[in-house]
Amino acid sequence: MATTALSTVADTCAAAKRASRVLARTDTAVKDATLAAIAAALEERTAEILAANERDMRAAGDLGSALLDRLRLDAARIAAIAASVRQIAALPDPVGEVINGHRLPNGLDVRKVRVPLGVVAVVYEARPNVTIDAAALCLKSGNAIVLRGSSMAAHSNAALARIAAEAAGLPDGAVSLVAGGGREELAELATQRSTVDLIIPRGGEGLKQALQAVATVPVIYAASGNCHVYVDASADLERAEAIVLNAKTQRPGVCNAAETLLVHSAVAPAFLPRIVEALRGAGVLVRGDERAGALVDVEPADEEDWGREYLDLTLAVAVVDSVEEAIEHVGRYGSGHSEAIVTSDTASARAFQLGVDAACVYVNASTRFTDGGEFGMGAEIGNSTQKLHVRGPIGLRELCTYKYLIEGDGHVRS
Repeated sequence: MATTALSTVADTCAAAKRASRVLARTDTAVKDATLAAIAAALEERTAEILAANERDMRAAGDLGSALLDRLRLDAARIAAIAASVRQIAALPDPVGEVINGHRLPNGLDVRKVRVPLGVVAVVYEARPNVTIDAAALCLKSGNAIVLRGSSMAAHSNAALARIAAEAAGLPDGAVSLVAGGGREELAELATQRSTVDLIIPRGGEGLKQALQAVATVPVIYAASGNCHVYVDASADLERAEAIVLNAKTQRPGVCNAAETLLVHSAVAPAFLPRIVEALRGAGVLVRGDERAGALVDVEPADEEDWGREYLDLTLAVAVVDSVEEAIEHVGRYGSGHSEAIVTSDTASARAFQLGVDAACVYVNASTRFTDGGEFGMGAEIGNSTQKLHVRGPIGLRELCTYKYLIEGDGHVRS
């Protein structure tokens, strides 16, 4: 049985390191059986999880609808988490996958093979579902995981981590939860270079800055998402309206929700009145630049609005004169997460795809699709907005590194 609580952060990470050596050579069938046991336990112990989550919800108070939505669990969400675990189990095991191979002229056989990273620490805020999504992905990819959630979800995270850690087939320390949500624990975790191979934070800019100040362990930042939808001059306006509404309102408190709408001046007179009316009907507060304000009644936007991740029902709107101007705006204010263009013009679509520097660039589709589950990964630990070594959804293959396996027949180098 795996343990979830040890005396110190250092002890927890050391136990995870020992477990990672066992997990790295664990058969796929054993890992899949473990994930199946976790999924079944989640369903069987739904009442226990909901009771823990209710304690967190009561303590949370009035944190805003978006944050409370991220914190809340119900029977349907737990069932979805269990289903995601089963989807991960059904995916091909990335460990041992041969990336490429060749025989050298001297007869040595060289293979580049995917292997686990080792110990992955995941630091996250508010969302208790991350506890299971991250654990399942790490276990399937042969990694041990150290979880550090926020204090506002302490009871939910503890219940979920306990269920995952008690699954049959896991070595002690394979799934661990660091108690306490303070900066002291975060700083200690971020400096465990001898035992932790990677840290992945899921949260806002505050968490990112806190880690940047102290981390000596490598970090993949899966942080903010200041996402844009650009409606081009040739856009089908009915299609554009549906995409904008979905990107903003389907779930506004997540990192792939749109925060800024850019509209080409050629269609702004026709499109802005209809989209603002539709957005207001969905409860969205619209803030616009001077050109948008000349066409429709909106609150004035200031410079801070263009770089802000609202995570709520607020949207900034600007009018631009070309796809190049839209690309420039995205490049100046975007966070490198997900960007979308709505257009019927192939040249504009191609220019946007090539010109926008982001992990995910969409043509005629909502930014809400940036998600490991939607991309066929089963789930994700987060969406990386950096370029090394992972960009976009962090799934099974992204939780691996590789090694070279070289086989000879008595070869020596002259």
